[in-house]
Amino acid sequence: MNKTATIDELWEAACCHFPVVSQEEQRAGIVLLRELAGGEPVTIAQLARALGTPTETAEALTRDSALSPFVHAGEEGRIQGFWGLSVTPTHHQLTVNGRKLWAWCAPDSLEHPELLGDTAEIESRDPETGQLIRLTVSPARVEAVEPTGAVVSMRRPETWNATSAARIMASACHFHFFFASRESGERWVAKHPETFLLSPDEVFAFVTRVNSHMFGTELARRRANRA
Repeated sequence: MNKTATIDELWEAACCHFPVVSQEEQRAGIVLLRELAGGEPVTIAQLARALGTPTETAEALTRDSALSPFVHAGEEGRIQGFWGLSVTPTHHQLTVNGRKLWAWCAPDSLEHPELLGDTAEIESRDPETGQLIRLTVSPARVEAVEPTGAVVSMRRPETWNATSAARIMASACHFHFFFASRESGERWVAKHPETFLLSPDEVFAFVTRVNSHMFGTELARRRANRA
């Protein structure tokens, strides 16, 4: 795959990493993300209360379900991250409703406004130059990018390992960055030949498709309830 790959081609290469998610799991995933959006690690008991389920059910959803590979728990068992959203600092910061959150990688930062149902102000730094990149992303689109020529690196999906949060971070997230310019991105990609560049809008289109696959039924239900 190269930088001219279409979003359809990217999805076809990546879709094998994303499981079929039941309605119950979809709801649990969105609830967990919105609990994490409070800015603190989430306990199983807290998740159970938010779901209105027994603790055992909430624990099973995080440890033995299609969601499990995307759950990152700390030493005390509290959930520190899920599906690329983290309450511990990373290279990519999101501010949502005044709260600072973080994303495992650049594409993750673009997918969470839709999942959280709110606009995010994103800040990240070009790993090649150190220049600050700022984006405003709503649930529907990338609203603003500064500098305007910023691009995003991604690693070829066939190199990803999505069997655990740690493996996802190591095989994919550590290669997915924002760059202040295409020139800067191309210098970095030249040193990482399994990667390619896309625009923020292209990556947003891709992660929106991923969101639809993983959580589409639950997102549609929530939109209908707000209508």
